[in-house]
Amino acid sequence: MWKLLITLNKNLFIAIPVMLFLGFTCGVLFEPTSLKHAIVPLTFLMVYPMMVTLKVRKVLQRGDGKAQWLAQAINFGIIPFAVLLIGRLFFPNEPYLALGLLLAGLVPTSGMTISWTGFAKGNVEAAVKMTVIGLVLGSLATPVYVKLLLGADIDMDLSLVVRQIVLIVFLPMGAGHLTQSLLLRRYGQEAFQKRMALRFPALSALGVLGIVFVAMALKAKSIYQSPELLLSIFVPIVIIYALNFTLSTWIGRRLLPRGDTIALVYGTVMRNLSIALALAINAFGAQGTAAALVVALAYVVQVQSAAWYVKFTDRIFGPAVRAAMPAMAALTAEAAASVYPTNRQRA
Repeated sequence: MWKLLITLNKNLFIAIPVMLFLGFTCGVLFEPTSLKHAIVPLTFLMVYPMMVTLKVRKVLQRGDGKAQWLAQAINFGIIPFAVLLIGRLFFPNEPYLALGLLLAGLVPTSGMTISWTGFAKGNVEAAVKMTVIGLVLGSLATPVYVKLLLGADIDMDLSLVVRQIVLIVFLPMGAGHLTQSLLLRRYGQEAFQKRMALRFPALSALGVLGIVFVAMALKAKSIYQSPELLLSIFVPIVIIYALNFTLSTWIGRRLLPRGDTIALVYGTVMRNLSIALALAINAFGAQGTAAALVVALAYVVQVQSAAWYVKFTDRIFGPAVRAAMPAMAALTAEAAASVYPTNRQRA
């Protein structure tokens, strides 16, 4: 079973479109209302396992301060407002679709920030810190940004959103840290990394796929009646990711060395869509399914765009120093395992 789950986790770029299709089929053929009861357990299954492997202490390590400040300036000073503008342009009369775009742009970063930085031969240690800082700051900032930027357009209970952030992020983070400490104490670091580290993200992938299925099923009849809705969602998502890649690359090339620039790119483009998805479907009532659909489709664009950027990295920055490559590969594996020991297709 674990091999199957790990395989699914490594191929989310295929599994997510399949679950979108299955969810659509289910939602059209059957009444999907009862699926709402699965949202809470699926949310826990999605978020808690990835917290078990999160090491907050990494953020206390010194170095690459300029890259860290630039990453958070882009994440919270530029991207949310650019996403808001794009959302208003494409969805002037669909505030919950605009909400989905905003949520997808508010919570950096995913575990794949570390992995993709390593694949592109960037500064993995900087990516580790960006992952932890982005997750904490994004969780704290999300309710404030949503209230300030879209509070007039959507039905929003700020206290409910804050409670959901606590339940979805900080409670699982505390439980995950406790679980990690207990497992390390009982089995040791080596056994934890080799035997258990890959299993928790695999469980998280099950939650992701389940939530994607539910979100699509609940929205299926609307899409069936207006199939152009999917295309109208995909276009702004692609624009947002293209803008983010271009902006981060441009800023990094002018202000940072090669390795830090690559970390900056993946530390600002890769979003924690699992948390965004959980928020969309838990904190905004029935209308939140529209926002959740946007986030689910963002998974597909995020994974594919990250993979293509790796292929063009040497053309953009020039080849990495070959002598550093073996050390970088080892560091990538160690850092990815210590924060989010995920897979090649985790988003």
